[in-house]
Amino acid sequence: MSATPSTPTPAGDDRNLVAVDPLLAVTFEDKMQLFWKKNQTAFYALCGLILLVMIAKEGWDYMARQKDQEVQKAYVAATTPALLKSFAAAQAGHPLGGIAYLRMADDAYKASKAAEAVGDYEQATKTLQDPPLLARAQLGLALAKVQAGKSAEGLGELKKLADDAGQLKGIRAESAYHLTSLAVESVNAVDAQKYVDQLMQIDASSQWTQRAMSLRASLPIAPAPVSVPAKDAPAAGVDFKVPGK
Repeated sequence: MSATPSTPTPAGDDRNLVAVDPLLAVTFEDKMQLFWKKNQTAFYALCGLILLVMIAKEGWDYMARQKDQEVQKAYVAATTPALLKSFAAAQAGHPLGGIAYLRMADDAYKASKAAEAVGDYEQATKTLQDPPLLARAQLGLALAKVQAGKSAEGLGELKKLADDAGQLKGIRAESAYHLTSLAVESVNAVDAQKYVDQLMQIDASSQWTQRAMSLRASLPIAPAPVSVPAKDAPAAGVDFKVPGK
């Protein structure tokens, strides 16, 4: 027996206990439930917003499809020049509106209505975005300007199309052919041969090349440039005698 008895720990004495964080005492499931209670309103609001955006997009796409169908029906129904003109004016910003202007321009060009063709081709180039159709409208515009008496502008645009390496080969070849044809009409054998040579580089087997060569053959061969002396001088070693000297 010890002389000094140990002091008994009083019942209910919590001085040696460590405090525990209430969050560490709960399970993962309890944490998720707490998180859901705090954020469920925001989550529902976000889901609702996403749903509204999806519904709005689907509605917009549906309306666009319906509008395109209506435009297509109107284009098919435009069977007369007057109806086609009305359709083109109403759908100036639509691809089919651009095609309508291209058709009208072609008809005007064939009918030798040059000024009208120029205006319609210009409208077509503003609307069309498909590369082949746009290039077709640009070529038509250049030819219509030549027909309208704006030869300098038309020739410049034809040369630009023919020289553009990034342009469609068929458009380049046709542009060079028309340049050859215009040179032949002007009886300019030098330019005609130049454009035939260009066509050979673009596409030697093209129908436009063959036609251009036939046109070029109707002109005489261009004479070689003659060098003219800048100043006549007496031949070396020859003495000229002046009368009376």
